[in-house]
Amino acid sequence: MASTTTSPHYDVMIIGSGAGGGTLAWRLAPTGKRILLLERGDFLPRERENWDPSAVFVHARYQAAETWYDSNGNGFHPGIHYWVGGNTKVFGAALFRLRKEDFQELRHHEGISPAWPLSYEDFEPYYSEAEQLYHVHGRHGIDPTDPPASRDYPHPPVSHEPRIQKLHDALVRLGYHPFPLPVGAMLDEQNGKPTHNSACVRCDAFDGFPCLVNGKADAQIICVDPALKHPNLTLLTNAFVERLETDASGRRVSQVHVRHDGADEIYSADIVVAACGALNSALLLLRSANDRHPNGLANSSGVVGRHYMRHNNSAFMAISREPNPTKFQKTLALNDFYFRAPDWDYPLGHIQMLGKSHGPTIAAEAGLWENVLPEMSFDTMAEHAVDFWLTSEDLPDPENRIMYSNDRVVLQLTERNMEGHRRLQQKLKDILNATDFHPHLLPHSLYLGKRIPIGGTAHQAGTIRFGRDPKTSALDVNCKAHDLDNLYVVDAGFFVSIGAVNPSLTIIANALRVGDHLISRLH
Repeated sequence: MASTTTSPHYDVMIIGSGAGGGTLAWRLAPTGKRILLLERGDFLPRERENWDPSAVFVHARYQAAETWYDSNGNGFHPGIHYWVGGNTKVFGAALFRLRKEDFQELRHHEGISPAWPLSYEDFEPYYSEAEQLYHVHGRHGIDPTDPPASRDYPHPPVSHEPRIQKLHDALVRLGYHPFPLPVGAMLDEQNGKPTHNSACVRCDAFDGFPCLVNGKADAQIICVDPALKHPNLTLLTNAFVERLETDASGRRVSQVHVRHDGADEIYSADIVVAACGALNSALLLLRSANDRHPNGLANSSGVVGRHYMRHNNSAFMAISREPNPTKFQKTLALNDFYFRAPDWDYPLGHIQMLGKSHGPTIAAEAGLWENVLPEMSFDTMAEHAVDFWLTSEDLPDPENRIMYSNDRVVLQLTERNMEGHRRLQQKLKDILNATDFHPHLLPHSLYLGKRIPIGGTAHQAGTIRFGRDPKTSALDVNCKAHDLDNLYVVDAGFFVSIGAVNPSLTIIANALRVGDHLISRLH
């Protein structure tokens, strides 16, 4: 039997190095406290394949090689990435604040999006700081749904390339309010071109790709690497946390059992923070069940793993006769239908540009549309494509959950609130027809939509919700477990609703907020 090594004691242990854990490590590193940052993956290799669409999307080179199961027993590969920096290594870096109204109760066609226990005003200063920290390029106040901001973005918007500028101008003529997509990038540009000292080069391999030149504002580059300059912070890679053990009272996490480079090790800390992503943090708490916590840690309410949200998302590709030479396409967004439409009194959602299509990624989905344009190669389709990402709010449902069943990870998901999303797709089709932006290849309009399957977990949230009532929530308003004195969660598991914009900036802002709470507690 292999021996187990016990390590020195730490002041704070953070499990996971993504948007939540990496940002929290950055916040706490200057305190001088002994901090251990655990990451189950390694540093993502910098290699040519970082920018190869076949390697990234078709062969899933950087995705976790795990099989999970749906409620019918069908296996699938979740879109999860175990690297220093977590999923931010491949995110699109669209860094939005939730709208002010998203923190309040909102009525949707199929039900209620519940109010948060804190208000937008509680998060606003941390949103502002998060935008500065993650180099967000944008402009406040153009989007009519934009909430009040106490600081400007640190950088001007990423400029539109000519084809996207043409779309922007057409939208304005029609009375809409397109606005610059807030993007986190180390970009310095003049006249639409990156300067000689800009890390970001405005390439077509940004959205969904690892950045070979470290030009994307991901958690590794922005937070983990700078935090490691502090000698009091230790990073362990290839360190999978198997379970958390509590003391005899059940009120404190006393030991953390880790599989590190194939060896069993035990660590301890005054404060333990789970930041594994909403799904994996819930799994960690569930597999840490013991006599005091028979249903899993922090789960006296029974909510851990439940109320999973991931947005109702779809990719939307418009094919036109005119080629689209745009490289960096992810620069424009539209929220005119975020809360309602002239013909619909419920929220529809958010529209933004998506990273530019590539022939190999279209080929991988060939079954969806190879008979639609049989005369056109996939590379030619990509050259003529204009790509959009549509996001609508799904609603928290206790039966949408992640759990273990006979040692299998099971993700139950029933789509909710889809009518608004269908209407949002139709609105985009109507807009593009009205702009004459697309002289279509075919006599009829051609729009190719792709729904995101169950493995699309990029916007995972809601599995360890926070609140003021321990009977209906797992965490308090500081994201500390109601049931334990030293366990916190700083990924998107704490969300009680998800709005219809990317959750990353809210995760980052919350990590800064919880970090301030922990600094005061540590002193």
